[in-house]
Amino acid sequence: MTDAEKWSQSISDTYRQLAQIAVPARIEQLATLLTLIPFGRDDAFRVVELASGEGRLSYAILSAFPNASLLALDFEQSMRDETATRLNEFGDRAEVGAFDMLQSDWYGLMADADVVVSSLCIHHLTGDGKQALFKAVNEQMSTRGAFLIADLVLPQRKQANELFQATWDASAKQASQDLTGDDKLFQLFESEDWNYYRVPDDFDKPSPLFHQLKWLESAGFNDVDCFWMQAGHAIYGGYMLSAGDDTLEYALARDTAQQALTD
Repeated sequence: MTDAEKWSQSISDTYRQLAQIAVPARIEQLATLLTLIPFGRDDAFRVVELASGEGRLSYAILSAFPNASLLALDFEQSMRDETATRLNEFGDRAEVGAFDMLQSDWYGLMADADVVVSSLCIHHLTGDGKQALFKAVNEQMSTRGAFLIADLVLPQRKQANELFQATWDASAKQASQDLTGDDKLFQLFESEDWNYYRVPDDFDKPSPLFHQLKWLESAGFNDVDCFWMQAGHAIYGGYMLSAGDDTLEYALARDTAQQALTD
């Protein structure tokens, strides 16, 4: 069984229950990604999302940028079905397709993409796999492109691992209280060993943030940076050209993120 095959529908179902508490500052993360896209609200550009999951980030991007088009890729069928349903209102601006992050036969789907974005997937690749992906994204995307990643990162010191573990638990517990008024979702988070920094596993292979920034730079990206970080989760990436002045206002990005996370 490959690592990708371990991501079954049952894990997808658990993720659906936990995502609302397990992803730290989820609205803020979505808003950050939207703001980092180097295009104005009315610009036309093409996005490829790697591992779209429930389709909420894809929904937010298409809502925020009414002239953008997007291809949402995911490994698991029920996630693709949910994404397709969520994006149905955008008509032919949205497509959904299958891919396996651990393979390379799908790289051509990124050809001429202006934005490649991925949330909580690249950490399933080894260090060599991440480097191969970063190089492929750089080679495939347009000269005005941006590669934006939201993911777990590996601490390089024991003290940082303790910090990541504790702050992720605290974030999930507070989110559970805020959402339901009790700790039941947090108890599920604990029983499922969702906190990698507390219970490492072979399926997850996060790499140090510093290494990944260097790999992005070596792959040919400019303006490589970490833009946001909390509880072991970071938003980082790079641009094909120096970032221009066009951007989405953060206040609008946050409103759009809030809408995308509301069923």
